[in-house]
Amino acid sequence: MGAHSKGAVRTVRTVRGEGDAGPAARDRYFDTLRALALVRVVAYHAFGWAWAGLVFPAMGVMFGLAGTLMARSLRRPAGAVIRSRLRRLLPPFWCWGLFVVGAMMVRGWMPGWQLVYWVVPLGDPPGSAWGEQAWEILWYLRTYLWFVLLSPLLLRLFRLAPVPVLLLSLAPIAVLQFLWQPPDDRFGTGLLDLATYLFCWVLGFAHRDGVLARLKPLPVVVLSLAALACGAWYAFAHRAEYGTYDLDDIPFAQAFWSAGFVTLLMYSKARLGADFSGLVRLRRLDRLVTVFNARAVTVYLWHELALVLAVPLIDRLWDVPAFEAYLPLESQWFLLGVGWVLIAVFVLLFGWVEDVAARKRARLLP
Repeated sequence: MGAHSKGAVRTVRTVRGEGDAGPAARDRYFDTLRALALVRVVAYHAFGWAWAGLVFPAMGVMFGLAGTLMARSLRRPAGAVIRSRLRRLLPPFWCWGLFVVGAMMVRGWMPGWQLVYWVVPLGDPPGSAWGEQAWEILWYLRTYLWFVLLSPLLLRLFRLAPVPVLLLSLAPIAVLQFLWQPPDDRFGTGLLDLATYLFCWVLGFAHRDGVLARLKPLPVVVLSLAALACGAWYAFAHRAEYGTYDLDDIPFAQAFWSAGFVTLLMYSKARLGADFSGLVRLRRLDRLVTVFNARAVTVYLWHELALVLAVPLIDRLWDVPAFEAYLPLESQWFLLGVGWVLIAVFVLLFGWVEDVAARKRARLLP
């Protein structure tokens, strides 16, 4: 399942773990963007809004933030950084996978040798059609993992010629769109996702190394708006071909729209000093942002299961006359609310795995 099909199964009746910084090093601007990205992902999978990616390209934002943290971490030996990332990512993935794989096997599904992708998701893990809504989100973990493995080389290339390499990072998606169609298999879909979000990842390098802060506003704004225009134009011009203008189904449009959008967000931070430090005065909201960032992997992995389980739970509510009379059981907003309640339950039950993976004291909530 590549970038063109991330929203394919979204009818319901695409993290922290990247960073090594302690609490003192947290950046509230980036933390808030990550929290917003997770909220947008959950809402998108609940409602299937085609326009959601245009309002806020959540996955581009998440890859951009992860690239920034990766560049910072690579001040240490690359091998140690990669091991740290694997240690933080894989245990929450294994915990979640035990439930998903177990449920699919109970319903008669039996994997072959490809079960190894449920150990280390270097390719899309196999799964049954019955469980697709749960496992379809794993493209993000697979793409993130490959970016982590490639980052030592990518960062070295970037530092040879920062601006040219950043601009050329959009070339692979253009090649795959217009010159060579990748095969429809694990290799092809993985390559397509890497090409789609390569610019955002490298943009994270540019922010961390101070390259963005040194660029003049006019060319940055003009090029960013041009990228946004290109992405929007392609999505709407090819709406008939793809059957939608949803960016998740149109990798070329996703790449350019995310490039322009995330560049403006990061340039606002680098050049203008955009900051949400005042959030600390809103204690409940600030606390929520903290929890989202400390449990980003858990929220991302479990949110689809929460939305799936919300359906039979709401079905049971119909059997209670008072609930049928006074609760908006038919509303998708009510389903989203129930979904968030279940996500909170999953965070309490399994979020501590992220603490253990990060070699911290296990806590119900950070």
